[in-house]
Amino acid sequence: MAEKSYNADDLKVLEGLEAVRVRPGMYIGSTGVKGLHHILWEIVDNAIDEAANGYADEISVILHADGSASVEDNGRGMPTDINTKTGMSGVELIFTKLHAGGKFDSGNYAFSGGLHGVGASVTNALSKWLNVEVYRKNVFTMGFTSTYDSKQKKWLCGIPTSPLTNTGKKADKKGTFVRFMPDEEVFETVEWNYETVAKRLKELAFLNKGVKINFRDERQHYRIETETSDDGEEVETKIALPPREPLTFKFDGGLEDFVKYLNDGKTPLYAQPLYYSAIKDIQVKGAPAGKIKIEFALAHTKNDDESLYSFVNNISTVEGGYHEVGFRNGLLKAVNDYARSSGVLKAKDPAFVVDDIREGLTAVLTVQMNNVEFEGQTKTKLGNPEAKAPVEKAVIEGLTQLMNTRGNKTVFDEIAKKAKFAADDRIKHRAERDVAKAASENDGLNLIGKLAPCSGKNPDMNELFIVEGDSAGGTAKQARVRQFQSILPLRGKPLNVQKKTALQALQNEEIKTLVSAIGAGFNRSFEVDKTRYKKVIILSDADQDGMHIRCILLTFFFKYMRDLVAAGYVYIGMPPLYKVYKKDVVEYAYDDKELDEKIKKVGKGYSLQRYKGLGEMSAEQLWETTMNPATRNLIQVTLEDITQAAEMIEMLMGDKVEGRKQFLNENADFNKVDGFIEKVNVVKQNTGAEEV
Repeated sequence: MAEKSYNADDLKVLEGLEAVRVRPGMYIGSTGVKGLHHILWEIVDNAIDEAANGYADEISVILHADGSASVEDNGRGMPTDINTKTGMSGVELIFTKLHAGGKFDSGNYAFSGGLHGVGASVTNALSKWLNVEVYRKNVFTMGFTSTYDSKQKKWLCGIPTSPLTNTGKKADKKGTFVRFMPDEEVFETVEWNYETVAKRLKELAFLNKGVKINFRDERQHYRIETETSDDGEEVETKIALPPREPLTFKFDGGLEDFVKYLNDGKTPLYAQPLYYSAIKDIQVKGAPAGKIKIEFALAHTKNDDESLYSFVNNISTVEGGYHEVGFRNGLLKAVNDYARSSGVLKAKDPAFVVDDIREGLTAVLTVQMNNVEFEGQTKTKLGNPEAKAPVEKAVIEGLTQLMNTRGNKTVFDEIAKKAKFAADDRIKHRAERDVAKAASENDGLNLIGKLAPCSGKNPDMNELFIVEGDSAGGTAKQARVRQFQSILPLRGKPLNVQKKTALQALQNEEIKTLVSAIGAGFNRSFEVDKTRYKKVIILSDADQDGMHIRCILLTFFFKYMRDLVAAGYVYIGMPPLYKVYKKDVVEYAYDDKELDEKIKKVGKGYSLQRYKGLGEMSAEQLWETTMNPATRNLIQVTLEDITQAAEMIEMLMGDKVEGRKQFLNENADFNKVDGFIEKVNVVKQNTGAEEV
């Protein structure tokens, strides 16, 4: 084969915003639901930056009936004058040029969250149309559109429909209004998720004290009711619901209100959260000194688990980073100093360690800084080492000041006593450390007769299937590829760890076996880099018991191996519900809708089997449908909103009953019936099925 020439004329230059259209994932992460909401956050971030820097105090977000979204703030309004270097108005520059804006120095914005993305221009590029109104004495307007030019065979993205226009109307307010329509040519779905938007806006209101955020959903929404018709078919009926009530989020207590919200349903150790904020110098080698704003609130409950939520420029840092290290270091030193001076720690007592001060702690830490560097599996870990020292210093100063505030002595007495109790418990009970040590040393005692290990030693290739029951476990062991697939059958339902302490969890044999199998430690000693498997797959039956087991295991991983979830190593296996077959033609269906499609594909004279559990499948069937990497369906469990996840797990799996009742009443379909038997009868009568 002749070698194809390759020279400079073969190089393609993508102009303007065309690169965003061609490779949207490079700019917004994905073209799925997460990417869709990312283009909304880019506009919201600009409004929040105005508020965070003291120029705005109200933001309004609307999901319009036509599928578009709008964001309005009462800030200064985008610049409307002409940029002398480009000849463009400020508005056109912001919406048509990548990496253009007023946030690349500290002149206009001391701190900004928008720098984590590439700004409003990306939203413009991935929208069918975008309109802007700016209120600066007069009302200014400008529109943009994106179309495909078939002659040039290229996207014309975010092209102005007209220059920025001064309408001549006097503005009775100040600020910026942006409305845009996401393009269905780009995104897998253009349906905004109401809960996702509401949760994020509420979180931003907590993080930005006193800022009022309005949210309105003008779309028609429905409730789906499913009934089985006389001929056995499932019929879905859309019932229109009344419009959702507008929401307003405003928290004058800021982070203190956030901590109270997170501790709702828990028993507090003292009445009010502790709060402190400061601005410190930050020094980067080879660069001029800058500023970092540090703000935190904390409280303790009588629970034993820790909940630390950290943010950088309003972005959730799920995987932590140097600011969290500084926070814990500062908290440890401050509590140790108080415990010594107050006599809670005697001269002979060893100092507290980090684990001791984490008992029952709920804290929110937020920092605002420039030149942010994110790293980690999900790009949500602060990688700026220079942030550690000023955060540690601010925490020590803040807590020392609070210790000396009148009325706070009893609060710090309670904190020190709780840490002392945790330290005594740590010294007395070594179960956690012992299990972690056993796991790291590959102690076989917990695994004999339970785990069927793989022979491979490469975690990047290895998979652990957590299988419901010995019957399904036996089938999975026969079906697996021994070189890289391990099987761990569960005997009964695992423990719901949300209602138990760490030590109680470790007394459960199934939990202990799971910890040993994964081999990366447990709870605070968990080290994700030591895991033996980069795929931990929950494989349970497709029924209520199977779903319950799945929820229990996800609760365990979230509470005691959270970094495993954050790294994207936890998956849910999806076994089929039905097998449709005729002679040598076999099709599998994973839900009722797909079943109808498979029946049509196989044709008359087929046979139908519904799987009640994994144990009913042969080894060959289980391999083909659920374990073969080439043909299986897996759902990767991700951790995008740690606050929302913690709230949901506590509500569904914790001791609080009222929230769970309300959730079930609003979301569960108690009228849904199993129409399979009716469908079977119709199949026999109308389609000539030989066997069901």
